[in-house]
Amino acid sequence: MFCTTLLRIIGLAALALVVWSVAARPSGAHGPKAVYRVKAYDTLWTIAQTHYGGDVRNAIWQIEHVNHLTGTEISPGETLVLP
Repeated sequence: MFCTTLLRIIGLAALALVVWSVAARPSGAHGPKAVYRVKAYDTLWTIAQTHYGGDVRNAIWQIEHVNHLTGTEISPGETLVLP
């Protein structure tokens, strides 16, 4: 009798785990990333200043890091992901 009850509990736990794993969805906590098309006379400083609060230098570093830039040079028409 104890064995049967234990097997039922294990079976229900396994079923709950399967249902949870199928129904689980990403939370979207980070939200969608914004894409920005560079305009004439834009610099990383002006883009960071416009789209972020706080320390502009940190925002520039984040933009460079996410877009795999090796420097601060950007060209009009280039698209940047803004984290």
